[in-house]
Amino acid sequence: MTGEWRKDRIGAALKGENPTVLRRLTAGFAVIGDVQFLPGYSVLLVDEPDVQRLTDLPRGRRLAFLSDMEQLGEAVERACRRLDPAFRRVNLEILGNKDPFLHAHVWPRYAWEPADAAGAPVWLYPPDRWNEEQSRLGPHHNALREAISSELDRLRA
Repeated sequence: MTGEWRKDRIGAALKGENPTVLRRLTAGFAVIGDVQFLPGYSVLLVDEPDVQRLTDLPRGRRLAFLSDMEQLGEAVERACRRLDPAFRRVNLEILGNKDPFLHAHVWPRYAWEPADAAGAPVWLYPPDRWNEEQSRLGPHHNALREAISSELDRLRA
């Protein structure tokens, strides 16, 4: 996947040009992560490009964003549990250290992860894991995308 959309992920999502978007939610966009070394990794992007932190939103929009995060987390959990019996849990994180817009990470965790990584934050995985060719989002992740999208639809029905 290449393209200018990476420079403005939220703007591209608002224009319908971000290919990682799974679903439009109440206060943001559920997107599948660019890397999939932990299959199912997803991100919730706020739908207002200038919002940098949760406290930039009025209380009602904050709660809507947090509700969207919870729904995406549950959708990832359901999909990953169905697709991989080694699924263990989902980690939810709002960090904001690198990208200057509000977003939440949804990381599935698995029993097959290396012992030294399983109990640590995902960010401590070796740098080479983040750049592996087979982990880059691509057509081979279409079934995973569909599984998460379907679960989002079920939760929102």
